[in-house]
Amino acid sequence: MPRYAPEPAPQHGAQRRTAVLLVNLGTPEAPTAAALRPYLKQFLWDPRVVEIPRPVWWLILNGIILNLRPAKSAAKYAQIWMLDGSPLKVHTERQARLLKGWLGEAGNPEVAVASAMRYGQPSIGSALDQFKRDGVERVLVVPLYPQYAASATASVMDDVADWIKRSRNPPELRFIKHFHDHPGYIAALAASVREHWQSNGRPDRLVMSFHGLPRRSLDLGDPYYCECQKTGRLLAEALQLDPDHYLITFQSRFGKAEWLQPYTQPTLETLARQGVARVDVICPGFVADCLETLEEIAMECKAAFLSSGGKEFHYIPCVNERPDWIAALRDLVSTHLSGWPVSAQSDTAAATRAKALGAKT
Repeated sequence: MPRYAPEPAPQHGAQRRTAVLLVNLGTPEAPTAAALRPYLKQFLWDPRVVEIPRPVWWLILNGIILNLRPAKSAAKYAQIWMLDGSPLKVHTERQARLLKGWLGEAGNPEVAVASAMRYGQPSIGSALDQFKRDGVERVLVVPLYPQYAASATASVMDDVADWIKRSRNPPELRFIKHFHDHPGYIAALAASVREHWQSNGRPDRLVMSFHGLPRRSLDLGDPYYCECQKTGRLLAEALQLDPDHYLITFQSRFGKAEWLQPYTQPTLETLARQGVARVDVICPGFVADCLETLEEIAMECKAAFLSSGGKEFHYIPCVNERPDWIAALRDLVSTHLSGWPVSAQSDTAAATRAKALGAKT
């Protein structure tokens, strides 16, 4: 079997293009146990996601988790599934289309934009393969995780690196590592909160819930916790909130090990028992609504808060396709494209040399 994937036929003098690849976590193909099993297997077998010795983890994953969790997860996905598919995939694809348009309006209409999923389809490799067929020679990879985490952002880097290992002629590559403190992102978050409050009034507390990670990740040097704290602080400052009017929490625990604290659901239950009547929850670690926001927060955590004595619970959606977020994404991408040719210009010198050698152009 060849070590390297076949290259597209060379086209001398063709346009040398620049592209942007937006990458999000991933999604199953359908809200069914059959579709969840391969998705969960790919996701949970990633050593960036679960740092347990492989032989031990293989037994746990294949002997227990993949036999029990697919059906439970499928039932949750079924509650949030959209007509066009998984919310995460739908929103990410829309963001890519809108970014393409906004880049065009900013004077860069020839920059290609596509979206991919780290787990599931469309895969990162398939998107990079298509870029290569389209004559793309420069790719900016944008993991859509505002805060850097080795289990998320670095996993995208790993997957791109694996694709490079199979490629004889890879393109130039750049990565955006994080944008947790990007002014445009913070402004879009703050605007979404203000708009919600203008329509619904203010809560007693604003809870900023970020995806959780094992506590050990912080001890090993992962900056995720610190970047979440900074995002939360900047958002609170933009909203002019006093420290006692907001909280930063962490959701989506898995397993029995200690994770980053305070935990979201227990915190909400405690607030309700303390007499806090209304909470609003926003998830600044996600730029697109997904299972963790729509089911875990807007459904499970809402039920937990209300059943513990709370009176009113509001979930503030992710930035999704908000124009101010797409503008911020355009600005972020434009900054990282700086110095690269972003207009599709023919390499005249290469074409001339190719013609002199008798090549067809």
